[in-house]
Amino acid sequence: MTNRHSFVLGLFVTASLLCTSQAAWGASEVNTYSKTDFAMDTVVSETLYTTGEDITADVISALKDVEENWISWTKESSQIYQINQNAGNTTTVSDETAAYLKQVLDLSKASDGAMDPTMGKVIRLWDIDGENPHIPAEDELNSLLENVGYDKVALDGNEVTMPEGVTLDLGAAGKGIGCDAAKKVLDADQNVSGMILNLGGSSVMSYGSKPDGSAWQVAVTDPRDTEGDYLGVVTLNGTEFLSTSGDYEKYFIEDGIRYHHILDPSTGYPARSGLTSVTVVCGDGLDADGLSTACFVLGREKAEELLKEYKADALFVDDSDHVWLTDGMKERFQLLKDTYSISE
Repeated sequence: MTNRHSFVLGLFVTASLLCTSQAAWGASEVNTYSKTDFAMDTVVSETLYTTGEDITADVISALKDVEENWISWTKESSQIYQINQNAGNTTTVSDETAAYLKQVLDLSKASDGAMDPTMGKVIRLWDIDGENPHIPAEDELNSLLENVGYDKVALDGNEVTMPEGVTLDLGAAGKGIGCDAAKKVLDADQNVSGMILNLGGSSVMSYGSKPDGSAWQVAVTDPRDTEGDYLGVVTLNGTEFLSTSGDYEKYFIEDGIRYHHILDPSTGYPARSGLTSVTVVCGDGLDADGLSTACFVLGREKAEELLKEYKADALFVDDSDHVWLTDGMKERFQLLKDTYSISE
């Protein structure tokens, strides 16, 4: 018997609200704009603080541009789609795509392939987020794994070359790339003093500061009680990026075993690292998103050196309801549920 569960973040509503803050940014009054919309296949919520105009729609446009023109493997306008269609040959891409792809490949190498952008066909074979989630046949899985490996992708400036049969899928870093693109929109407007941007609960960007000067706080989901109280709260300071990867987001259960969407590139199966979720905080959206996936696959002990290399903080939740914190995360995290304990 197979039961399928999809983690859904509530009702999608499109709304835009303007209210005026009593605080001041410099000599000008700070306005607060809030918007909820849909982009990058998830619900997006924004709260913007600015002395200027409402640019929340510009942020949504930037997210949609990333999805449609850069990272989608299904849309013909996307450069990743074009690279995949041209596998076996060399494809020239934009400066932005080349920069993001280099960053992804660097992270893949640093994590020893725990995060690998060539896993797309294997992910689609499992179809965990689709209409037919299933355990694939061993021979079919092994056949696809022959074309998996970040080192099969060669990047020389703006030219991308990979063998026929290899495909790129930047889904493991997609929301992080979206957050980075949103930051560029905010950077370009000197009237903006702050924003909190939330992509589906799994990727969050804090930007600048609140009018009252208080810290940004982001709730972390309990991986075994997604509809109940939050596991805890993480504090973000200034402009930072938070990403969570967990086995509760997309999965199905067969014969009492949970098969989740975070696949181990070395086996093609859902990662079995003893973890149920990983939350990472660092100074870059793509890195935060990719690191949360890589750390989940690696497991806590192997992930620690990788996190140090990227100057990132993390919290790990294991399958025995223990919460493990890096030194930097100890200063950020407040546990809210007494069904978990913090381990040293």
